[in-house]
Amino acid sequence: MFIDKDTQDGVREYLLGKHGEDQKFRIERGVQQAAVFWRADDGGVEEFVKFCKLNFHSDPGRLQTLYQRLAANFEILQGHLNRVSLELKKPLHLDRGRILPIDERFGQFDPFAHVSDDMFDGKIAFEVVLNFPAYTLAEKSEWGPGWSRLDWATARCGDLFLSRLPARASQNAAAAFSEAETYISQYNIHMGRLLDNEGNALFPEDLKLISHWGLRDQLKALYAEKNGLAGQEMIHEVLKRIIQQSIPQQMIDGGEHTWNPFRNKVYKEDKEVPWTPEPNSRYMHLLAVFKAMRDMDDHYPSLPSHPQRKFEMERELEEATVEKLLEEVLSSAVVKATAGLIAVRLGRELRPFDIWYNGFKPRAKITEAELDLRVRQRYADLGGFAKGMRAVLQRLGFSPASSGFIADHIAVEPARGAGHAWGALMRSERSHLRTRAAAGGMNYQGFNVAMHELGHCVEQVLSLHKADSYFMAGVPNTAITEAFAFIFQNRDLEILGYPGETPRARQLKALDTLWMTYEIAGAALVDMKAWNWLYKNPQATPDALRRAVMTCARDVWNKHYAPLFGVRDQVILAAYSHMVDAALYLPDYPLGHLIAYQLESYLRGKNLGKEMERMCRAGRLVPQLWMKNAVGEEISAKPLLEAAAEALKVIKK
Repeated sequence: MFIDKDTQDGVREYLLGKHGEDQKFRIERGVQQAAVFWRADDGGVEEFVKFCKLNFHSDPGRLQTLYQRLAANFEILQGHLNRVSLELKKPLHLDRGRILPIDERFGQFDPFAHVSDDMFDGKIAFEVVLNFPAYTLAEKSEWGPGWSRLDWATARCGDLFLSRLPARASQNAAAAFSEAETYISQYNIHMGRLLDNEGNALFPEDLKLISHWGLRDQLKALYAEKNGLAGQEMIHEVLKRIIQQSIPQQMIDGGEHTWNPFRNKVYKEDKEVPWTPEPNSRYMHLLAVFKAMRDMDDHYPSLPSHPQRKFEMERELEEATVEKLLEEVLSSAVVKATAGLIAVRLGRELRPFDIWYNGFKPRAKITEAELDLRVRQRYADLGGFAKGMRAVLQRLGFSPASSGFIADHIAVEPARGAGHAWGALMRSERSHLRTRAAAGGMNYQGFNVAMHELGHCVEQVLSLHKADSYFMAGVPNTAITEAFAFIFQNRDLEILGYPGETPRARQLKALDTLWMTYEIAGAALVDMKAWNWLYKNPQATPDALRRAVMTCARDVWNKHYAPLFGVRDQVILAAYSHMVDAALYLPDYPLGHLIAYQLESYLRGKNLGKEMERMCRAGRLVPQLWMKNAVGEEISAKPLLEAAAEALKVIKK
């Protein structure tokens, strides 16, 4: 550290003498924060002392004015840079033609990369860290319940500069993520080119599915088909080949060959031909993302690893807390009983891919063809969905005025990948809802994803525009916005005109949510274990990482799934594409399911629109406090487990 302890002590003593003992905490924290980031090229020791003496403020009015200027200016800065990033990535994210090499180069450009350098070079960051303390997660959790809204807002201002991240590190991370996202968004399997052991094609010639989302959703849809088991087994084989990287390179977004994934043989014009496996690309991208995140470690003094930053800074939930919640679900006796019920309903022993069983959903007995037809009758294309958003929102309980306001702040666009939502960072911009548009018009898969992303976008609009301060805009973490997305997605059949929820449907929903949480909790643990392995083996090769990820998947499977499924050493839990391109994102899904169920339980009999506006207005409290404000209790698996246990008493088949 360039600024030694004696210098810091001298500055603190001077400021305490000038501003008084009631400013002791702010002075001690502010001087320490500024000293951590001060370097020789920022000025000598004398310059540091002078800066602190001149720029520490204790007058409430002056601090309030400083805060307001920062809020206004950061909305301008972050909002416009976010818009630049969104526009430059459109060729990669939107289904609007071929991706050119120049598109990939612009997609890797990070407009935010130089912000940290510029803020510190211009001394803006130093004025922020000197005057607005950064609090640890433990401090926010302990003291936050007694804070005022202004206290919270200034604490969030203190979160602005937890690192002095050089542009090089930011740009490297942007490039790694962009390359991984592009790899995933173009990972399509031409299903009509797959053959079973008798040489039969089981899927339509024009069906093209992205891994893993499209493959998973097609597998789910086959539970409603009389002879769907063969197709499910084929999809399972494809997913295993992808995880193992034994998939022929020719079959990735390739339509010239046919492929038997069971025997792993490739044909052209009915003749077997040589092929080459994918060269560990999946794990090369994951490794590149890891290296980019690890490159940031030294620049976060208080959070020197990506898992720490992901859990304590982004989620604001400790990793041990999240793991305990996941283990509570995975080891529950209710899950075991649910597995038994699923086997009875299927009339066979469970297969590994039955982690995606969706027979508890109201749509389970509705064929994909009927759902596609119902969607096209309402929304011929994405433009039709965009025009219908106001009506959808009013159906969900939002007032006409709120529905119009929200819809006006959402743009609907065709996704190149499975779909996602991109929120605005200033109030003059719109959120962007992306979903896949099928060649023949909007289908059920695209609509179902659109409803999920609509939940994200509505949260993004409300939490930005309803917040009482820019620094409080948003929700505490991704799991909460995922919860809202699940709530909207769960209402897709209602929007399509199917009957509303009955008591039996509510019981089935508890079982469905439990089974989805059970499935994705295992995938989340694999993600967590893989990152912990990477930190212990930072020099790993892509092949070593491939083997480690499969070991993690087998270990989690053998502990939490093999006792229920009766088969060991399965790798299916490593199928999720976000494991490759999203750097420890997967735990947000099971958290989102648990939070969504708590919110749903609270919302029953209440107006979703009004309650969601109230909840989003709370802004960026820590998650546990946000949940207490929203539903009266902290995040818990108990409501879901209890509801599922009650449902099992009633539903026997």
